[in-house]
Amino acid sequence: MQKNGGPQASELPTENALARAVAGFARTDGDHATSIPGLTLHRRNAITQPLHCIYGLGLGVVLQGAKQVTLREQVVGYQQGQSMLTTIDLPVLARVTQASMRDPFLGLMLTLDVRSLMQIASEMELPLPEKTCSCQPVTIEKLDTALADALIRLVNLLDEPALVSKLAPLIQQEITIRLLTGSHGPQLRHLVTAGAPGQKIAKAVSWLKQHFTEPLHVDELAERSRMSPSTFRQHFRSITGMSPLQFQKQLRLQEARQLMLNQNLDASHAGGLVGYESASQFNREYSRLFGAPPQRDVKRMRMN
Repeated sequence: MQKNGGPQASELPTENALARAVAGFARTDGDHATSIPGLTLHRRNAITQPLHCIYGLGLGVVLQGAKQVTLREQVVGYQQGQSMLTTIDLPVLARVTQASMRDPFLGLMLTLDVRSLMQIASEMELPLPEKTCSCQPVTIEKLDTALADALIRLVNLLDEPALVSKLAPLIQQEITIRLLTGSHGPQLRHLVTAGAPGQKIAKAVSWLKQHFTEPLHVDELAERSRMSPSTFRQHFRSITGMSPLQFQKQLRLQEARQLMLNQNLDASHAGGLVGYESASQFNREYSRLFGAPPQRDVKRMRMN
């Protein structure tokens, strides 16, 4: 937790209780899926190397240690007692920057369902997003007591598997409401407000994620988003930190990397499956993103 003034004393027990709850289920180093849809628990006993991954719409919380997320040129750090909200699918570099065997990194991630989010928001009287407040794909806020309390109840529900299907959706609904009305609310409202640039770009990103192997025609994607090409490009870059073409490229390369790693495909086959017609272009762009040619990079990952 931050030492600048420190958290309120009344907030410490709740935060510590959530850390203990996560530690009780995540007892070994690694990422732990749970029986609650969208909830994963995380433990690291040492700092990690940067890992390429895609963050979707969701809430991340650090309960012990610290983490760093890089979006293109922007480096975002968050630490014990802080929450991170990501509002659209984003290719990022993530690494744990503070962890040890004695004091491991502890955290959780909760994926949010966009349909549920928009349904709940439509039933609430929420203020419109301020025009002066730009849509940010990643925001870091202090974890407030009410949100932490709901998360504790969600994690502790893992001890009662017979009740998960009935109670987990109710607690997740409460978490969504608290996010919409709390410090992360202004950013979520960019996503749920019809016609807002944030909502339009989020839909464009969702389409790209589903069709990244296809040739990209930016003007057609702009028309699909009901924006002029220049406005679409401007909003897309301001929100994601990259152009639509760069975004598609990262999706392709990360998918190709997983295909080679998990299905033992060679570089030319993996590159072709994700949309590359030129093997040399695939190798060149892969090396630029991951720092090594495909074969050497995959070998390095398997060794690690």
